[in-house]
Amino acid sequence: MELKGKIVAFLGDSITEGCGVNDRENNRYYNRLKKDCDLKAVYNYGIGGTRIAHQFVPSERVVYDLNFCGRAYTIDRSADIIVVFGGTNDYGHGDAPIGSIGDRTPATYCGGVWFLMNLLKTEFSGKTIVFMTPAHRIGDEMAADYHTKISDAMPLNFYCDVIKETAKQFDIPVLDMFENLGIDPNKQDDLERFAEDGLHFNDEGHGYIANALRSFLEAL
Repeated sequence: MELKGKIVAFLGDSITEGCGVNDRENNRYYNRLKKDCDLKAVYNYGIGGTRIAHQFVPSERVVYDLNFCGRAYTIDRSADIIVVFGGTNDYGHGDAPIGSIGDRTPATYCGGVWFLMNLLKTEFSGKTIVFMTPAHRIGDEMAADYHTKISDAMPLNFYCDVIKETAKQFDIPVLDMFENLGIDPNKQDDLERFAEDGLHFNDEGHGYIANALRSFLEAL
């Protein structure tokens, strides 16, 4: 895909918002992409703490409950490409049950992923829709006992698998950040170099994200 002159919208959480980046204007992954690929414009729909699925017990901060499924309706219709990068907060502190493939409402994580993909394919017919799975984070092999949240919580790679499996139904390309980013904060060197809090990537880490996404989009 030729990226020059394209308008790209990014729907995400705190990573897309730029938490952990010192120079957000220049080094957030989508700003790097804009510069490197000569994009016409980028739209940031990243809000920290937000999830794909609904939250049943209201969060301490109301903004955390502005889930992806609701916010997708606000994406500017001029976007040529829509990139969705989320799911780590569903794993980290969302209280929606995982549910199962085949669910159709955001009341479960599986249903939220399906609902969001279906909404985007319907509302943005003819546009390029791309999903990015969550990347590695500290403790991502743990499940319910680690989060003290819900009984059916699973390790993070399960949440990634739901995105990949559901995307097949909609013919949506998925960039597997969990497997292919090349950064794992569970490794001490990566933790110190790219993500000191174990979740949010610094300026250099966003460079890795930008490069991975650029290669992925150009190959479409």
